Amino acid sequence: MNNGKTVVVGMSGGVDSAVSALLLKREGYNVIGLFMNNWEEKDENGVCSALDDYEDVKRVCTRLNIPYYSVNFAKEYLDKVFKVFLEEYKKGRTPNPDVLCNREIKFGPFLTYAKKLGADYIATGHYAKVEERNGKYYLKKAKDKSKDQSYFLNQLSQDQLKYVLFPLADIEKKEVREIALENALSNAKKKDSTGICFIGERNFRQFLQGYLPSKKGNIVDTQGNIVGTHEGVLYYTLGQRKGLNIGGKSGGNGKRWFVLDKDVKNNLLIVSQGEDEKLYSSGLTATDFNFIPERPDTLTFDCYAKFRYRQPDQRVKVEIIGDNKLKIKFYDKQRAVTPGQYVVLYDEYENCLGGGVIDEIFFG
Repeated sequence: MNNGKTVVVGMSGGVDSAVSALLLKREGYNVIGLFMNNWEEKDENGVCSALDDYEDVKRVCTRLNIPYYSVNFAKEYLDKVFKVFLEEYKKGRTPNPDVLCNREIKFGPFLTYAKKLGADYIATGHYAKVEERNGKYYLKKAKDKSKDQSYFLNQLSQDQLKYVLFPLADIEKKEVREIALENALSNAKKKDSTGICFIGERNFRQFLQGYLPSKKGNIVDTQGNIVGTHEGVLYYTLGQRKGLNIGGKSGGNGKRWFVLDKDVKNNLLIVSQGEDEKLYSSGLTATDFNFIPERPDTLTFDCYAKFRYRQPDQRVKVEIIGDNKLKIKFYDKQRAVTPGQYVVLYDEYENCLGGGVIDEIFFG
């Protein structure tokens, strides 16, 4: 039992964090619930979804008979996550704000605030695992591989990982729902949140237009022929097939079009039709790489990589070419690897070796 140890649980209003709090209380921890308000904006109906989520947190904490608090990190989120998100889009890249949010908010200011509440540890409802060996903290994949979220935690440091508990590390999602129902938690059947947290269920392009106005321009094929008009080059992603509105154009081969590249400077969206082999790259360079648990001794090594969440592991060869900069070659060519996203590395034992921002991709 863990009598006397205090853990502050990041409560989102969802079932995963609720069950995490329940399990920790069963283990004998002194559990405190803490709700983070990271985004202050009302939807088109004038409703702030954070208020609804906090009501769910209050109901769950009351049911578990644990104290709860709310803290506002909206300014920190705006400065450290959302502004970076917008700057990356301005460059024509596709950022991943969830990774930044984990590093800069959920395991940054949140950890500091939790310590002020007397926390020995913090906990979240992430599906991931932390193991301590010889004074080093390793981030590992969760038991439920379909829900594993170690990809989003690739930027965490040793100082952050040593204070973190992941109660769902060895539990399947189905079992989490069952535990919530058995214990009459009010959010047991609440739908999982999807997509980027500050956008929610809204149309992504419409949301982005409110912050990054972009003018219409030409859609061109690889020969420079105009085949359509785009709504703003910033709003599209590599490999995108839907929403181009250029199907059935005369002179085509009848096959589907997809986004091949974005020329932000000239406001051109470059597309190709049919065979999308041009999207398959052979490698990438990554910057701002965060090694977990530490930088390896060798400058080259083989391992496995993910270039997007839930992608099966891909075998790669890694070369360290500078301070926190890597060159990664793929054993099998990869489709639509996207600058601005994260490449995350793993070994054969399911340890996350860390991750970095995809800076450039190369072919051949």
